[in-house]
Amino acid sequence: MRTRGIMENEPQGEVTVRTMAMPRDTNPMGDIFGGYLLSQMDIAGGIYTQKIARGRTVTIAVDSMTFHKPLYVGDVLCCYCDTIKIGRTSIAVKVEAWTIRQFKSEREKITEGVFTYVAIDDNHKPRPVDQP
Repeated sequence: MRTRGIMENEPQGEVTVRTMAMPRDTNPMGDIFGGYLLSQMDIAGGIYTQKIARGRTVTIAVDSMTFHKPLYVGDVLCCYCDTIKIGRTSIAVKVEAWTIRQFKSEREKITEGVFTYVAIDDNHKPRPVDQP
């Protein structure tokens, strides 16, 4: 699972979401909401785990979240996902949020968190990860 690279200053895992922070994603002070960033990371983890589970998954926990740097309007947000653990019905994922600042080319890690998802069936009940 973990696809750890040699360099810690490089994103770990698979890029799953790429979007741009827009003015609508700010609070009255003009800063990007932490909730916006958390939601994009959750979407990324959901996309990633649905591929692993070969079906629907739902978020059951945000086990940790660390905000390192801010995200600004116009920055490109990239979310990378890396599997931590696959249980019988659950998948724990490290999600890293990196940004490419306006008019720049290098990436900066701005946030990271651990999210846990559960695979569910058509009746919204937990199901084994290895069964569609």
